[in-house]
Amino acid sequence: MLITESMGNLPRRSFTPEFKAEIVCRRGDRSVGQIAKDFDLIETAVRDWVKQAEVDTGEREGLTSSEREELTALRRENRRLREDVDILKRATAFFAKETR
Repeated sequence: MLITESMGNLPRRSFTPEFKAEIVCRRGDRSVGQIAKDFDLIETAVRDWVKQAEVDTGEREGLTSSEREELTALRRENRRLREDVDILKRATAFFAKETR
């Protein structure tokens, strides 16, 4: 399934994990270039999907999709917590000034 996001003047295409898995499964004996051409996709994207599928199945070293999702979520949470700490530091400094 195709999801289109607008980035400036050029639309950015985004695909569901199910679509990516189907493209990888349909590869068979065909080259990545042929698959990309058949489905009007960028060859680099298809190659990345194949590599990620190989990581997910244990055929290649690297972070699995679930590990990538977890890492992204942890980085987001870490950023939010740092912002919270910064706000608390500012509030502490403000109230320390007010009590003098």
